[in-house]
Amino acid sequence: MFKSIQSSLLSVVISVVVVATVVIVSVAIRKHEDAFFLSAEKAATGLTRSLALQINRSLPSLHQDVMDNISLFPNIVYAKHIDQNSKVLNEYNSLFQASIILKAKGALATIADLNKTQAYRIEHFIVTVAPVDFDNKDGNALVVISDLTTPLQHARTSLFWGLTPFIALITAIVVIVTIWLLGRVTSPLLRLCEFTRKVEEEGDYSLRIEVKGSQEFRQLEHNVNRLMDTISSELAKNERNTKDLLVQQKAMAKLANYDSLTGLPNRQFVMDNLKFDLARAKRSQQNISLLFFDLDGFKHINDTLGHETGDNLLIAVAERVQQVLREGDLIARLGGDEFLIVPDRSLSNSTHEAVELARRLLRAFEQTFDVENVDLQVGLSIGIANADQANFELNELVSNADIAMYRSKANGRGRYTVFSPEMVGDNKRKLLISNSIMTSLEESHFRLVFQPKVSASSNIIGFEALMRWHHPSLGEISPSDFIPIAESGGNIHALTNWLLDNVCQQIKELVLATNENIKVSINLSAHDLHNQDLFSKIAQSLSNHKLSAKYLEIEVTESALLESFVVSNNLFKKLSSLGCSIALDDFGTGYSSLSYLTQMRIDKLKIDRQFVQKLDSSERSRLVTRTIIDLAKRLDLLTCAEGIENETQEEFLMNYGCNEFQGFYYGEPASIDAIKSTLLKHKTKV
Repeated sequence: MFKSIQSSLLSVVISVVVVATVVIVSVAIRKHEDAFFLSAEKAATGLTRSLALQINRSLPSLHQDVMDNISLFPNIVYAKHIDQNSKVLNEYNSLFQASIILKAKGALATIADLNKTQAYRIEHFIVTVAPVDFDNKDGNALVVISDLTTPLQHARTSLFWGLTPFIALITAIVVIVTIWLLGRVTSPLLRLCEFTRKVEEEGDYSLRIEVKGSQEFRQLEHNVNRLMDTISSELAKNERNTKDLLVQQKAMAKLANYDSLTGLPNRQFVMDNLKFDLARAKRSQQNISLLFFDLDGFKHINDTLGHETGDNLLIAVAERVQQVLREGDLIARLGGDEFLIVPDRSLSNSTHEAVELARRLLRAFEQTFDVENVDLQVGLSIGIANADQANFELNELVSNADIAMYRSKANGRGRYTVFSPEMVGDNKRKLLISNSIMTSLEESHFRLVFQPKVSASSNIIGFEALMRWHHPSLGEISPSDFIPIAESGGNIHALTNWLLDNVCQQIKELVLATNENIKVSINLSAHDLHNQDLFSKIAQSLSNHKLSAKYLEIEVTESALLESFVVSNNLFKKLSSLGCSIALDDFGTGYSSLSYLTQMRIDKLKIDRQFVQKLDSSERSRLVTRTIIDLAKRLDLLTCAEGIENETQEEFLMNYGCNEFQGFYYGEPASIDAIKSTLLKHKTKV
């Protein structure tokens, strides 16, 4: 309603003044009316007495003349001269309206005593009574009725106009004083309003208002300044928090899109970019090549030297790869030791360029890495895939590159392989094999065969237990196929448990049937050596079948041994204490660090078939074989040559003192029943 506090307060003050004026004027008029009536009563009483005296002194014939003289008084409405019986002796009627005269006469009904002078106020009439002593007769009286309406109105009007200048002056003075006081009182508020408007317009919360005025306003302005201080402080704090949030946001974005160890883009980042690049390449009918690689031998370094060394190696690998790449090439770490490279999309993405990049990477990794003052040799297995062969589908493209990379590993590592559609079939076969292992174990699709080992005197002294798998739909699956798949799929421990239980059971059958003192060997993989429950499982299997540990020999490849040297050595010590013998398989084909031979608890070295099969044609193979046999003798170890296929090989090995012989020359792997039959026929004793 009111736009400002000043107008509101001024309106209130004016209203109060008007109301007070009205009240005062009303009271003054009322008091003036009371005084007017009192004066009128006195005048009317005096007039009535005077008339009564004139009547009393005049002759009766002149009484009416006296009554007629009443017309000289314009306010008298009616008058009458009555006797003691209220009989009207003389009467005066004015020129007032008959209704007024009638109403005036009606007022006479209230008169109680006519024997004394008195005055009555009845509504706006004044009735005065004065006794008339006529002929010494008491009871005569003169009654006069006066109408005060007109004189009263004149008196009111005169009073009003007399008071108006005074009231106007007082009101003006009050308004002026009020406006002045309001200006003084509200000036701090106006100053505060102006201050807040300026703050709003300029957005400057460092502004402060000058503290002055009454105590209340000084307190208010002081509070406003404190509020501005608080706002400034909070704004500064919010600004700092905003900066911190921006820094954290950048850090979170980096964590979300970049690998925290190497600083390279991570899987999420490269996959998001590849998704858009593939869609764009498909629309423009361009191709995209992809290189997928991981490190050869990284797990061995991680296990032997520790994860910290492994992390430092990954950092060094990332730096070296970036040195090989062009400016527009994108490399990302997918996790572990797996990396992905997307060649520069602005250049031609032909397979030839991807192959050239793979060759540069392989050459770069021919040099060792200096990590914590240790020279480490790490190779790469690289898979190359093209988008057009994956129908420009992201998951299929990465899968194809992954398949090609594993083909590189299967072909000997340290090389690259370009994906071809035929590999998908191989990969599906591997997936089917992996998914069928547990089912085939439950449904007894696996079986054991045994290949004999003979002594220099051609007597059978033991066997090597080998697993065979006849798949219902895939047919015979070679151990060289399903063992690596079981290792990568996490099923190798289940196969090893099955092997231990069945070997111990069938050795028991063989010993009971033939009464032969023979030794049966089983092969353990590198994954088995990391199984903390392996020793307990071997001991439990021997105990379940009441079989002595002297009948069991454990074979481990040299490469598997060196992948986890400390763990393997502890296991071999416990197995030797149990009574099992330990044979080192494929000796000479691994890392050939001869120092471990003086530290390991082993009983036998097995000469790998690749040396034996070249004894007829390679002088170097003959030299290596003689060296292995001589080394074993000096270390007080037995030797066993595998892969013997002819008499010439056998003769060479016998001449140089080999202890045991194994190969197709002595017999192919056979079932337990066939072995029992053979042993019963020959009755060979160790």
